[in-house]
Amino acid sequence: MTRQSILVVDDEAPMRKYVSVNLKARGYEVLTAADGTEALKLAAEHTFDLLILDINMPGPDGFEVLSGVRRDNEVPVIMLSARGRETDKVRALDLGADDYLTKPFGVEELLARVRATLRRTGSAAKGPLSPYRYRDLEVDFSSRRVRLQGAEVSLTPREYELLAYLARNSGKALTHRQILQAVWGGEYGEESDYLWTYARRIRRKIEPDRDTPCYLLTEAGVGYRMPPAE
Repeated sequence: MTRQSILVVDDEAPMRKYVSVNLKARGYEVLTAADGTEALKLAAEHTFDLLILDINMPGPDGFEVLSGVRRDNEVPVIMLSARGRETDKVRALDLGADDYLTKPFGVEELLARVRATLRRTGSAAKGPLSPYRYRDLEVDFSSRRVRLQGAEVSLTPREYELLAYLARNSGKALTHRQILQAVWGGEYGEESDYLWTYARRIRRKIEPDRDTPCYLLTEAGVGYRMPPAE
């Protein structure tokens, strides 16, 4: 069985060692980078199943590396930072990060986030299911493609998973906790900022009028829903 490969990027040597040693002990193949320049080089030369990326680094910081990586591929990314600011979390998610860990963190929390991220992004769409169609929107579960007025919509893996989960449960009002645990994993439930950030990003791509959405609807005080398929 091929081992899953992870790139760990952090300018602090003790943190690189702490993360990589624990990942290797669980059977992952690990490469490390000490700065953003080295990280971008390795990401261009190798294929990884996951990138664990620190924000605060000299040279290109974690946000710049994340933006550079996202231009070329959709490898899942967990951001690390000593900052606990909400704005940093939202910015990381807006740039396409899949998860966020604030230092210091324990080994079990790190491993749980790694497992959850790899499980989500590595799972194929469960089917076969008929495509979801409503007005000009189509979600094709078998091909993991979303089309609006016949043109393909470019979504990140997490954006697709969120939209597909809502589409598979169209007509139902789903709570924040339900969505978080289904899309992000059982370890989640209170991270509402994840949801509204991703909902906003998806609406930018599929809604004719983001102020009055017709596809991804907010259920006030509850969560989200999508209209039943036509």
